[in-house]
Amino acid sequence: MTKNVFVVGLNDLNAARLKRLRGVEDVEFHQLLTPAQVSETQDFDIPAMLAEAEAKLDAFDGSIDAIVGYIDFPVSTMLPILCKKYGTPQASLEALLKCEHKYWSRKVMAESIPEHIPKFTAFDPFDDEALSKIGEADLRFPFFVKPIKSSGSRLGFRIDSPEDFDYATEKLRAEIRSIGEPFDHVLNQADLPEDVKQVEGHYCMAEQVIGGRQCTVEGYVHNGEVVPYGTVDSIRYPQVLSFFYYLYPSTLPRQIQDKMNEITRTIMSHIGYDNAGFNIEYYWDEVQNKIWLLEINTRIAQSHCDLFEMVDGCSHQQVTIDLGLGRKPDMPKGEGPETVAAEFFYRVFFNDATVSRAPSRAEIEVAAEQVEGTRISSYVTRGMTLSELPEQDAYSYAVASVWMGASKQSKLLWNYEQVMKRLNYEFTDIVE
Repeated sequence: MTKNVFVVGLNDLNAARLKRLRGVEDVEFHQLLTPAQVSETQDFDIPAMLAEAEAKLDAFDGSIDAIVGYIDFPVSTMLPILCKKYGTPQASLEALLKCEHKYWSRKVMAESIPEHIPKFTAFDPFDDEALSKIGEADLRFPFFVKPIKSSGSRLGFRIDSPEDFDYATEKLRAEIRSIGEPFDHVLNQADLPEDVKQVEGHYCMAEQVIGGRQCTVEGYVHNGEVVPYGTVDSIRYPQVLSFFYYLYPSTLPRQIQDKMNEITRTIMSHIGYDNAGFNIEYYWDEVQNKIWLLEINTRIAQSHCDLFEMVDGCSHQQVTIDLGLGRKPDMPKGEGPETVAAEFFYRVFFNDATVSRAPSRAEIEVAAEQVEGTRISSYVTRGMTLSELPEQDAYSYAVASVWMGASKQSKLLWNYEQVMKRLNYEFTDIVE
């Protein structure tokens, strides 16, 4: 009997990935809302999106066996609402918000793993006295600021001086309500503690600077059992905060990965998160031999799908689909054709620019052919401005992603250079 799985924001790339999973011979995947509505925009009308999704589900002539997604806000926060209404497995809205509401998340971490989190406080970016209140919370320069709800590294800033804070505040005031207001709609549907209610969707976090070697632990919870299944290194460009590539499997010492897995089981059990995938971003400070928990994401990392497929033989969307159908995930280990795999981000470090040349589809195909198994996604087209790209960090623009595997890390880096020699991007009207 065919099982019907509705995927919020399903696109062609992920539709192809899903068909390669294990045990999906009797599964039919359906798009629920388009990528243009949920990921290719920064305008999120959550009530309208929920109404449209519910209308499609109500009109569907068949069983609704799973409702899933692999995208951050707003998809991640819509899933518990939809799944509760249609009786499909998913973490509760409150458990999800204990991860996604950055202030609430830090509060529950302070209850269970206090030695692995930085000093933090919430603040209102529209409060002219915000900087002095941050100081009263025992936070000194340098510190980071970020929205209490964001996606990717959008609107995250390192603050080294009052001038940096003024610059960040100007940016936050201009843009934060595009996520803050729809996030408030979600918060209004949840049972929140009183102190969390005071921290509304447009608020921000200030946190002590933490750092070290960064990685992401991918995991899931099935019927109360927390299962970390893979660690991916997050490697930055030299001297900047932007990511250069994600590397799987991690090169961190085994005992450090084991400790991160232990922390992961502790915090996710404490939160009460269940029957859904997640990933947790960590730092390992080698000098102090200290592990810091950066943040929890309530979904698998889409960027890591091809890495798991290349190394383990299956995209970890397997986790999302199996859990959505109420099954224990059937993730293989080490069954892929490659020993290591990476997603590289080709970035430009401009404040803005116009794309005067982007590689054609044929040129992208030729570039991918330089190394067997390479997959390339280009995110820009001729004539567009870089500021049109959604979900970018504060310091650069990712104009393309390159996924590839190899027998070792050094070979990966060499392969990437060969591919990028064939991809020609040009820019005009550059704002440095």
